[in-house]
Amino acid sequence: MRIIGKQEVEDIAIGAALLGTGGGGDPYIGKLMALQAIEEYGEITLLDVDEIPDDALVAPSSMMGAPTVMLEKAPNGEETVAAFRQLEAHLGKKIYATFPIEAGGVNSMLPLALGARLGLPVVDADGMGRAFPELQMVTFYLDGISATPAVLADEKGNTMLLSTIDNVWTERIARAATIEMGGSTMTSMYSMTGKNLKDSGIKGILKLEEEIGKSIRLAKLNNVNSIDEVLKKVDGFELFRGKVSDINRKTETGFARGIASIEGLNEYKEQTLQLRFQNEHLLAETEQRLLCVTPDLIAVLDAETGLPITTEGIRYGARCVVIGIPCHPKWRTEKGIETVGPRYFGYDVDYTPVEELVKKGVAY
Repeated sequence: MRIIGKQEVEDIAIGAALLGTGGGGDPYIGKLMALQAIEEYGEITLLDVDEIPDDALVAPSSMMGAPTVMLEKAPNGEETVAAFRQLEAHLGKKIYATFPIEAGGVNSMLPLALGARLGLPVVDADGMGRAFPELQMVTFYLDGISATPAVLADEKGNTMLLSTIDNVWTERIARAATIEMGGSTMTSMYSMTGKNLKDSGIKGILKLEEEIGKSIRLAKLNNVNSIDEVLKKVDGFELFRGKVSDINRKTETGFARGIASIEGLNEYKEQTLQLRFQNEHLLAETEQRLLCVTPDLIAVLDAETGLPITTEGIRYGARCVVIGIPCHPKWRTEKGIETVGPRYFGYDVDYTPVEELVKKGVAY
């Protein structure tokens, strides 16, 4: 157990945006919510997952919808509390602690803001080790944990309680409701026991995010290469360097979808990288080679500062470095690949681990 304050939140927000692979919601908005909550209610207690009683009730707090919507419709903070309280009322039991559902900009910040506001501890674990676009794309689904009962809340005061036959139906119904509620909602689902979280969650994710953010911050102060420092922290690989030459992005069916084209610079000159995303970056390829594909992580970093660039933040002319990071082993299982592999998203390629693609230079 330890107490975290404003500086830790600043560092976690940067690391979350990087591990969020372009998605998970606007990290700036989430960071402001967490910082304001600390200012008003005090610092946050962060628990290691092994410190939770096995029979304790825990539940995440998260945002659902297209990240681009948050640029125009920022949450007011009441939605997260409303969703949490309605879930408690339905279950008839107090929630012991909260945790992030994924490593993503706003979705790593919302549990911190809620924890400060309600005086709840936050558990250092999540259900992805990165960000994915759909509700069933969590390690809890792989282990048979139900997403429902689930509560959705919007900024107007509407709430919705869902009970579904499986987690794929939770995604379908909740996505349709989220579109009607303005394109984004705050949610509380995947309530579980402490033992469930110990067995199924990905541990130490907030600590890793904090270390990533801290390494970027200190690199600037010490005048060292921040991207090299990041790659060391995540055991990652540089995939490409270049300048954004085109961005085709639209919000549809509750997701931010699109393709970013990056013209190569330096040793990558005469090559063009295409990044395909659905909230998160899912596939990186040149004309000759597949460089990285889901469930491995693809992150875009500012070439000068090393700071992560989200899918809604990619702009024409931006100079960037694209990196690949091996995913958690849970995603490399047969069910993991079936759930979040390239063919699920409609890409006609087989999953190959990023380290093999880098080593062998696998071409189509």
